[in-house]
Amino acid sequence: MPTTRETILAALHTRLSALSATVLRGDVLPERVPAAGLLILRDGEPGDPEVTLSPLRYHYQHRAEIEVIVQGASRDTAFDSLCANIGAALAADRTLGGLCDWVEAEAPQPVDLPVDGAASLKAAVIPVVLHYSTADPLG
Repeated sequence: MPTTRETILAALHTRLSALSATVLRGDVLPERVPAAGLLILRDGEPGDPEVTLSPLRYHYQHRAEIEVIVQGASRDTAFDSLCANIGAALAADRTLGGLCDWVEAEAPQPVDLPVDGAASLKAAVIPVVLHYSTADPLG
């Protein structure tokens, strides 16, 4: 049976997979970026939980990361559109079907990355904070 953390990350991956971009989880950057863009979900860090007693609960603010990568002549527009679509997908269900208390993305800091012999990439990491509680830090 998957842990609470894995269940939430899988639900986030599923939510992102509904977008037009190719969505990977924990993979390396492929040689080619698809025309619709590429998202790579990184598991991130759960951080130190706040703990409440009676009943014992661990309250996390887990910081996952979504790497957003686009390439091509209209990369600025494609990047902006893809980021807006990520925001809309998260806003549509801030609890990921009741698995989280709250899901919130932070603003990206885009960079242009030159590629020898090809159009440059526009990329950013979007931190996503997943607020959830569990009875066991390993469960």
